[in-house]
Amino acid sequence: MGRVCSIFSQIVKLIPRSGFQAAVEKHKSEKHAKGLSSWSQFIALLFCQLGGAKSLREITGGLAASEGKLRHLGVERAPKRSTLAYANEHRDWRLYETVFSELVEVCQGDARYRKRKFRFKHPLLSLDSTVIPVAVEMFDWAQYVRTKGAVKLHLVLDNQCWLPQYAVLSDGKTADIQVARSLHFQPGTMLVFDRGYEDHKWWRKLDAGGVYFVSRLKDSTSYSIVERRQAVGKNVIRDEVIQLTSEQRLAGPMRLRRIEVWLEDKQDTMVFVTNHLKLAARTIAAVYRDRWQIELFFKAIKQSLRIKTFIGTSENAVQTQIWTALIAMLMVRYVQMRSTWKWSLSNLVALLRQQLFVYRDLWEWVNQPERPPVELDDGQMSLPL
Repeated sequence: MGRVCSIFSQIVKLIPRSGFQAAVEKHKSEKHAKGLSSWSQFIALLFCQLGGAKSLREITGGLAASEGKLRHLGVERAPKRSTLAYANEHRDWRLYETVFSELVEVCQGDARYRKRKFRFKHPLLSLDSTVIPVAVEMFDWAQYVRTKGAVKLHLVLDNQCWLPQYAVLSDGKTADIQVARSLHFQPGTMLVFDRGYEDHKWWRKLDAGGVYFVSRLKDSTSYSIVERRQAVGKNVIRDEVIQLTSEQRLAGPMRLRRIEVWLEDKQDTMVFVTNHLKLAARTIAAVYRDRWQIELFFKAIKQSLRIKTFIGTSENAVQTQIWTALIAMLMVRYVQMRSTWKWSLSNLVALLRQQLFVYRDLWEWVNQPERPPVELDDGQMSLPL
């Protein structure tokens, strides 16, 4: 059997050291640094996420207990608690944003060949945000309301492979649509989001750029019916082409489809709106239903990784911890995507935590987790006493 390094080391190899070092030089992360390298800080923060460490003491103690196995990770020794805390507070968090973006490109490249969920060829992306509450007394920079603080994570998720494509961190007061206006999407993309992103000027900009979207209208939105189509498909009540009242005075007004569907399980109707005029009504309903993937992603990252409790209170430390959590989730999701075993994400994270410093082949383990690492033959059996 060939010799392998630890599972932790094999996961970290998804990030080339040359690319990481280029990002360090770009952001000048090690300017005036003494002792602790940015790579050692990164490994310590990944151990916090994948190893389930709850504090700086657990991070440094856990790495110190595995001192002999750190060389495979490119780390000579475990960092000191005060040194790691100082690095988290002062080293630019944008280093890890850059690492995240580069890792997305690597993972997306392998995900292109996966089977599509829908027949259309448009890339399907979900856009949403989640609020991460913090104590305003300790995180005074993260004001949300008078007595509460919060950090908001805005995310674009690729629904085909369940990999995050783009992420933005902001304070809790930043509106979702404010971040959405700053994002750019390729022509032909199918974007799905909830009614919190209703902004008719932004919708018009997406439509002019060749980006399709599926969303819901607010109850207060006024419109006029341009065309009534035949309702085709089970539970489809109405299929109409509409024009928003806010568009009536504009040259070349945007045409939208309004699709009303009966939900048997909720005994209620749900109305969808889209600028794609050709797809079947039931396909539009299925696309919006698939938006739930991003909600599951938020749930998984909050339950499995360390983003609800923090090992630092400064804005830089919090940003650093959340970006490394996103990198860790990207790594775990990539391993899950390539595995032939039917893993649930939570189970994979839990078992990785137990196997992190075990010396065995990563892909053999994720494909056959119940198989022992070494099969004993007759010559290796222990002798009777």
